[in-house]
Amino acid sequence: MKSLLKVILIIALCSASTFVFVQMTGLINVEKIEIWFNDLRTLPPAYLGGFVILLMFIDLFISIPTLATVILAGHFIGYQYGALFAIIGLQIAGNTGYLLGYIFGDKILIFLLKDDQQISELRENFMTHGFFMILLSRAVPVLPEVTTCIAGMSRMPYLKFITAWSLSTVPYCLFAAYAGAQSTINDPEPAIIVWALLTSTLWIGWYFFNRARKVY
Repeated sequence: MKSLLKVILIIALCSASTFVFVQMTGLINVEKIEIWFNDLRTLPPAYLGGFVILLMFIDLFISIPTLATVILAGHFIGYQYGALFAIIGLQIAGNTGYLLGYIFGDKILIFLLKDDQQISELRENFMTHGFFMILLSRAVPVLPEVTTCIAGMSRMPYLKFITAWSLSTVPYCLFAAYAGAQSTINDPEPAIIVWALLTSTLWIGWYFFNRARKVY
């Protein structure tokens, strides 16, 4: 498990560094995303949807506030469209991460671990625990993107990966977009409640996952 945690930590730190850079430069933040939505709100839903898909895809490379973006999507283009376009964007991002990990995974793992035994250990551990790690990954920023790449690196069967990824992203987008659709500037309570429920549910899931892992 140490090899897996090591690789997760290194990739997560690289991804987190982009988040710090983006926040320090003000390139992308919640306020700017809201301004962009406001600027585009008069356009047809398809244009706003393309913007949402683009943001979800960019999140694979530059960490952005995903939950806030999906909530804003639901607020500006409605529950159905907001959820649909967010799901499409996250599916594109997840599949891209898996593909990149599958293609370049061997070189990355050799560079990071330099030991065939550790690489085999990583792949074995992710095969065992990876499904639930992907399922609960949205509890921690940057972890969803990291797990998609490691799924490809570890050669997780695609059907297993896409099932876990879909179970992770679809309910997440549905709840977040619905909260955004029910919220207003003067009444942000639905969004706040859903944010708290999603976060606490995922963290409780991590707690029981860690307990089960230690037992077995």
